Amino acid sequence: MSMKILLADDHNLLAEAVGNMLNAQPGNVAITTDSYDGILSLLSEHTDVDIVLLDLKMPGMVGLASVKSVIEKSAPAKVVLFTGMVDRHFLHSALELGCKGLIPKTMPLQSLNSVLQLINSGQVFVPMDAGTPGLDKAGPEHDLTEKELFVLRLAADGLTNKEIARDMGTNEVTIKMHMRSICKKLNARNRAHAAMISRERALI
Repeated sequence: MSMKILLADDHNLLAEAVGNMLNAQPGNVAITTDSYDGILSLLSEHTDVDIVLLDLKMPGMVGLASVKSVIEKSAPAKVVLFTGMVDRHFLHSALELGCKGLIPKTMPLQSLNSVLQLINSGQVFVPMDAGTPGLDKAGPEHDLTEKELFVLRLAADGLTNKEIARDMGTNEVTIKMHMRSICKKLNARNRAHAAMISRERALI
């Protein structure tokens, strides 16, 4: 079964290795990008994409909001998370949005094409082995709102409360309230700790 795969990952060496492997399979065509904007650009050029392999930590990606957007804009292509680690809450939410599964970056390259064929046939793939990297079964519920995720992303990028408030058209007091709520929900000591936790769990 031939497939056209859009690989979205900002780890250039990994993307190159995966892309070369996929292109080496008869009938496959793999195209790559390293940002959220790049995904949208390529989807407008290539309307025949079958599968989107989506990294969660690229420039422009902001949690579930971005995943939802990619799923909507790439339809009827199948979107699959392609990441190092994601907690159960995030994965469950992504599947509810229409994501077709999770492929850990640690998966052997020789197995990847077979899994993509499975997904392309209409199946959902999630590694359920407790020892499989990529699925953190003990991941706690974070319960962050989309606005809190956006604030957290900007804070993780190094913006001050004043700068975040300016970008969101609000005031510093509101941003401080958001940060307090974020730290409480993530059980984080401060904004730097919250940013570290969120990156580890692929929340942003």
